[in-house]
Amino acid sequence: MEKNNLYPVFLKTAQLEILIVGGGFVAEEKLHFLTKSSPDAQITLVAPLIREGTAEKAKAFQVHLVRASYHAGYLQGKHLVIACTDKPQVNEKIYQDCRLRNILVNVADNPPLCDFYMGGIVTKGHVKIAISTNGKSPTTAKRLRQFFEEILPEDISWMVENLNRFRKTLKGDFESKVHKMNEVTQHLITNKN
Repeated sequence: MEKNNLYPVFLKTAQLEILIVGGGFVAEEKLHFLTKSSPDAQITLVAPLIREGTAEKAKAFQVHLVRASYHAGYLQGKHLVIACTDKPQVNEKIYQDCRLRNILVNVADNPPLCDFYMGGIVTKGHVKIAISTNGKSPTTAKRLRQFFEEILPEDISWMVENLNRFRKTLKGDFESKVHKMNEVTQHLITNKN
């Protein structure tokens, strides 16, 4: 059976430069999910035509809008690129330009041309869960996201903050601290029926 070998990471998007190429519905969707999870993301959006809804979403999050056709110069200083134009040849060009510059790229709806996927994300205070289906089923990721949003309590940050305070009071080496934290939190997963 095939398995998911992707490695999840949580990026500090306020410290990265992100480029979205495209101004239509897909660009708006990518922009929505990126800013929903990371409202302080540093984003530039480039497209000759930008939908009004996409432009409004961009303005709300201080996204730099550039109304122009793509050229490789827009990659200067970028760390992540999302290509979502309605022209497959332009998306492939963006992919190739990014490969030459070692820039991570996601070409919407084209898994072979993706270095990363934008999975489902659940955020409750300090807790964030990323969901991946290995690019196979965004609908499954969406349903899992909805499930976790429903079952995780709104006040889960309270637990995280209290455990963090407790962890800071512990003495000893790293291994003994891990052992004590595991001991204290074991009841969170133990079924006591």
